[in-house]
Amino acid sequence: MPGFETLLPRPVSAQPRPGVCRWPGELEFRTDTSLPAEGYRLEIAPQGITLHAADAAGKFYGQQTLRQLAGPDAFRAARIHPGPVELPCGVIEDHPRFAWRGCMLDVARHFRTRAEVLRFVDLIAAHKLNVLHLHLTDDQGWRIEIPDFPRLTEIGSWRTGSMVGRHDGPERDGRPHGGYYTGADLREIVAYAAERAVTVIPEIDVPGHARAALAAYPELGPDTTEPWQVWTRWGVSTALLDPSDYTREFFRRIFDEVLRIFPSQIIGIGGDEVPGATPAHGRFAADLAAYLTECGRTAFGWDELLEAGALPPMVIAAWRSDAAATDAVAAGHRAVLCPEERIYLNHRESDRTDEPIPVGYLRTLQDMYDYEPACGPGILGIEAPVWSEQLDTMRRVEYQVFPRLCAVAETAWSTGPRDFTEFLPRLREHHLPRLDALGVEYRPLAGPHPWQTRPDVPPTAHRPW
Repeated sequence: MPGFETLLPRPVSAQPRPGVCRWPGELEFRTDTSLPAEGYRLEIAPQGITLHAADAAGKFYGQQTLRQLAGPDAFRAARIHPGPVELPCGVIEDHPRFAWRGCMLDVARHFRTRAEVLRFVDLIAAHKLNVLHLHLTDDQGWRIEIPDFPRLTEIGSWRTGSMVGRHDGPERDGRPHGGYYTGADLREIVAYAAERAVTVIPEIDVPGHARAALAAYPELGPDTTEPWQVWTRWGVSTALLDPSDYTREFFRRIFDEVLRIFPSQIIGIGGDEVPGATPAHGRFAADLAAYLTECGRTAFGWDELLEAGALPPMVIAAWRSDAAATDAVAAGHRAVLCPEERIYLNHRESDRTDEPIPVGYLRTLQDMYDYEPACGPGILGIEAPVWSEQLDTMRRVEYQVFPRLCAVAETAWSTGPRDFTEFLPRLREHHLPRLDALGVEYRPLAGPHPWQTRPDVPPTAHRPW
């Protein structure tokens, strides 16, 4: 019978009591506004279960905890055992450490189908994460339908091939790649996520990472002797949007459509990796941030935007260092911690030669767990990005993400001291079986399965950044 120590993330308090409760059974729900936002209290007694929650999110998280207590098979798509299971009696009171507990999924470099995104929502919700940041546009693809500008998806949503491995070689796979979401697709994703206490935050990246838009509408960029094409390589492109009045109005109309689809208060405008940017490019990004403010929303962008000049109050994604979050708060903004050196999930997990396309920093499961984010006024929480250049299937995404996202989820939710030697047996004995039940193709703790390796990638592509 599972005990309270099996929970992941860990509860604020758990008080075991004698006896067991049979579940599914009597479940009474009560609203309790004295609990913190997203908080809940479970009272499990032989005669039934009472779930007290501050809001709909707290109710959802209390139900997730019951699912955890019921054992791994509770995470399967359908019940495989007749009759109820026995739960230990007691009281669990729980609420999250951070208001922003996020994961960024890059669907621009490699498109993820609507069904795959819905599954990813299920997976992060099961870990009590509450933000899905969708990176919708980049040099390698435009993934959101904008009816006023149909060429963005007719031309910008597909490319002729993709670079094999990492971004320093000439190899291309020769396989066309593409896809995009209609407005109806995205509204479905938003609604599905909301039912699971997840907010979807869209990102339209400007003024860099814009080759897909330039391929569709060349007038948005500088004059060029060669036609713009959706990029087939990885890396940082020097192609930037022309910060003209025409381009500014064009993107205001794009964001008008984004606002019609996404109810989130926070809307992403990118702003990262803009080599050769001028003060005019900074003003362009700042103007779009101000436009979102006029529309009653709040702009969300990468920490390079702090160099763009005067900005309205924003949410800054501090990816280059935690110090960028301190700078953002000092400038009157709020910040989300997503440091590349600590919690980027696309980075390699080991130095093994059979690690599939091992790029970036070496960041083990323990490295992720040991990250201690800064706290204080203006710090909303943390977010683990998943950039998809080398992740061409959802199986590859799950391999990179899990179980390291489990460590990030515990950091985002749980307060108090953390000890990896205490976390690891809980993960191994209790949580990995849940991932097995969910069908997640996670990276085994001992290293990749043979079918998770990538011997087809040229050896030169295995050098880390």
